[in-house]
Amino acid sequence: MTIQRMDNVLIVVDDLDAVIAFFVELGMELEGKAPVEGRWVERVIGIDDVRQDIAMLRTPDGRGRIELAKFHTPKAIRAVPEDAPVNTLGIRRIMFAVDDIEDVVARLRAHGAELVGEVAQYEDSYRLCYVRGPEGIIVGLAEQLG
Repeated sequence: MTIQRMDNVLIVVDDLDAVIAFFVELGMELEGKAPVEGRWVERVIGIDDVRQDIAMLRTPDGRGRIELAKFHTPKAIRAVPEDAPVNTLGIRRIMFAVDDIEDVVARLRAHGAELVGEVAQYEDSYRLCYVRGPEGIIVGLAEQLG
């Protein structure tokens, strides 16, 4: 076997606390938050003089993780356009299975989230939507029907 599992997805953010609050509201659990710097991280990511704060969040089942990073040095580079559409090249969204899509959307709106399109139904299988949260992060929500 080549890989054991997908360990985490990194999202570079500017407002670490706001993004943590967004994902905690979604149902993720904060595992920890810590400063990271030094030669070892510079060697891994290929950037010199790195100083950052990171937070690790996990899904309730413990299988999925998101790592959030706030770079102090060097400063993060903002993508253009800032609120890039879903068809922009690169990683565009993270999808989560939820029990009640309407409830999740309502709770995330309190953290500034907005629907990208609308809640739509795929056959008799799923209700789906994309939500743009803080920092322009797009989260997909899928509620299995039946």
